[in-house]
Amino acid sequence: MGSGKTTLGRKLAQKLSCPFVDLDERMVAYTGKSIAELFNSLGEAGFRKLEQEVLHSTQKETAAVVATGGGTPCFFDNIDWMNAEGKTVYLHVSPKALASRLEHTKSNRPLIGNKKGDELLALIEEKLQEREQFYQKAHMMVSGLDMTADKMILYLEAAQLR
Repeated sequence: MGSGKTTLGRKLAQKLSCPFVDLDERMVAYTGKSIAELFNSLGEAGFRKLEQEVLHSTQKETAAVVATGGGTPCFFDNIDWMNAEGKTVYLHVSPKALASRLEHTKSNRPLIGNKKGDELLALIEEKLQEREQFYQKAHMMVSGLDMTADKMILYLEAAQLR
């Protein structure tokens, strides 16, 4: 969370002239509940199962850029499924940069609640440590700090992922 998946994804989809799918937005549209409401009512296990169901529904899309939640690749077989169905990119951002971005965000993120400062940084470091093994399975890893849609297209072409 906070790496720029949605922002970069929208720009990349526009440059590639293809649809953009934000998995969180899809879940909200599918259920009529906010992400925070879903997380609170279903618990993390139920939320992740719904997330997987909505993720797998994207298979019916024509070529699209899909932005998932930060936890999506880490549950069930999601990262393997995403790698089989498309090209995956890990936007790497340092914990300090993520904390800075998230501390000033206005959106409600269930996993971070009202954490600030060192408490937020510690949570981010913990989550990244848990998730890194899944993120490392992505087809490509790029810096989320200076990535633009144009650069992403060049990287994808150079890696023959486009």
